[in-house]
Amino acid sequence: MRIETLAIHAGQSPDPATGAVTPPIHLSTTFERAADGSYPGGYVYTRTENPNRAALEQCLTALEGGAMAAAFSSGMAAIAAVFQALTPGDHILFPDDAYFGAGRLLRELMAPWGLTYSVVNMADLDAVYAAVRPQTRLIWVETPSNPLLKITDIAGVAEIARKAGARCAVDNTWPSPVGQQPLALGADLVMHATTKYLGGHSDLLGGVIVARAADEFFERIRLVQTIGGAAPSPFDCWLLMRSIRTLPHRMRAHSQNAQRVAEFLADHPAIERVHYPGLPTHSGYDIAQRRMSLPGGMLSIQVHGGAEEAMRVAGRVQIFTRATSLGGVESLIEHRASVEGVHTTTPPNLLRISVGLEHPDDLIDDLAKALS
Repeated sequence: MRIETLAIHAGQSPDPATGAVTPPIHLSTTFERAADGSYPGGYVYTRTENPNRAALEQCLTALEGGAMAAAFSSGMAAIAAVFQALTPGDHILFPDDAYFGAGRLLRELMAPWGLTYSVVNMADLDAVYAAVRPQTRLIWVETPSNPLLKITDIAGVAEIARKAGARCAVDNTWPSPVGQQPLALGADLVMHATTKYLGGHSDLLGGVIVARAADEFFERIRLVQTIGGAAPSPFDCWLLMRSIRTLPHRMRAHSQNAQRVAEFLADHPAIERVHYPGLPTHSGYDIAQRRMSLPGGMLSIQVHGGAEEAMRVAGRVQIFTRATSLGGVESLIEHRASVEGVHTTTPPNLLRISVGLEHPDDLIDDLAKALS
């Protein structure tokens, strides 16, 4: 089935008890045992498994073309589970441009626990190859990257990981399964902050790991999920399943709007640089054209005049909302360096933009006034 059909039907079927087309929410934390001590319904306790979470994991597995999935209470919990499935002394290759929270998790929690890591430009396959060590067990990829939208050749990195005896994990939050299929390109694991495009309405928190193979490493991730307890609530799982039904159509609209906005900003004299893989001037444009079906709804801009002018531009918008996060129906703008704080590597004049589903002409008009 194609992704539009999977988004509506994978993991979803009419309720067998009532025939309800919309699945019920199973809020119960515990489930009855039979007289012989068995669990005829297949569920014991919601932290270990729940009907809504089981349906969600089945859906996300189908969308990414994987073997199994483990849903978490946040994207950060999902990333942490991958790191925790490793062993102290293992080495990770991590991108030089990536979500700040993931880098902080690695630096402040996982490194003291015993993992080692190297930061590398993932857009340079020679640099990735040179950074591999005998202890390398994981190569973490984020493409497009946050916030500079660097493009990594997933297939190339996955091949390096395979030859090194390591796993390749890809943060696929920004493109979503509609825009990019990392497992089909050779990756072993896919991570989503389902809070973002999969949720799509800025009203839920979640994360997921989808595995290409149901192997021993994935079972360790599942153990972190169930024993560690970072499981999503049944209601959040239900909300996410509701939102996924429209994901393919939302992603196309996000991408079309972002392309229009990026093209406008690329020609604006107040803009120093636009980072968007849908522009032919982008350094990763050719790889994006080959590996991605959509350039996505995220872009970032660098404003002439430094951090002060960037903050002034963000302060003058009327339709865009000044807020952290991304992937919702509403357009957001954010001065990323001030959010990340003293350890940031983000250019001080950079604004990260999540292009929503408003009319693109209204978004362009809003930015034009803010930049004038």
